[in-house]
Amino acid sequence: MEFFTTSDGISVHVWDTRDEKSAESPCMVLLHGYLESMYIFNELVEALKSRFRLLVIDLPGHGLTDSAPADSEGRRINSLSFCAAVVAGVMKKCGMEKAWIAGHSMGGYVAQQFLADWPGLTEGVILLCSHPYPDAPEKAADREAEKKTIRAGKLMTLAAMSIPKMYYEENLRTCDEKIRETVELCEMHDPEGICSSLDGLRLRPDLRNVLADPARPVLVIHGDHDNFLPLSRIEEMRTAFPKVAFARIPESGHNAFIERQDAVVEAIGKFTSCPA
Repeated sequence: MEFFTTSDGISVHVWDTRDEKSAESPCMVLLHGYLESMYIFNELVEALKSRFRLLVIDLPGHGLTDSAPADSEGRRINSLSFCAAVVAGVMKKCGMEKAWIAGHSMGGYVAQQFLADWPGLTEGVILLCSHPYPDAPEKAADREAEKKTIRAGKLMTLAAMSIPKMYYEENLRTCDEKIRETVELCEMHDPEGICSSLDGLRLRPDLRNVLADPARPVLVIHGDHDNFLPLSRIEEMRTAFPKVAFARIPESGHNAFIERQDAVVEAIGKFTSCPA
């Protein structure tokens, strides 16, 4: 069931499968990545809904959800802490006392912040092709350049260029329909909302302390051909965060949960002890 609710003073677009599950079912929250919306998870929801009650949310600035209120200087910044608070508020309104928090890329940053801010609501965290590191200076500069592109009326051009890069090149043909759908759904985004999210990404904190000694179990699922999270970075994470579990998904890129859905679902089932 899709609906709107309010959380932390903004309107939030939500998809909840509660009507399809019993009250005793384990719960999972799915958080999408940058330039995506809740609909990026359509196929994953179908694969997981027999095991979990799923709560899927358009994060602030994306899809049909509002951005953060303006601060004292008139800036609207979708910070990780604000996004995490919105997720917590939605969970509470939906009567979800605790859940596995699974986030893709940007959604993974929010999931880590959620674990830091709301450990009592967290069963554990699943990072789908995500990491804890802040933006390097060159990446922060890229965010500023993207804001200029978006404000020049070229959000859809940016989406058409960026979204295919999330896939391993060998999977582009088989994933072509999903890529086209994701790009087309970018029409839903408020360009200023995306800019507010870019500011949140650029200013996000270093989250390495969250993974160094996680308050709840953490799993990193990663593709072996990820253009944004190379295997060298994964090896660095393995060494730095020995308490974190890792699952390598072969022949997949930054959207491994789409490219190799069965392998990702299997990894989630093993980690959460909720197999098919």
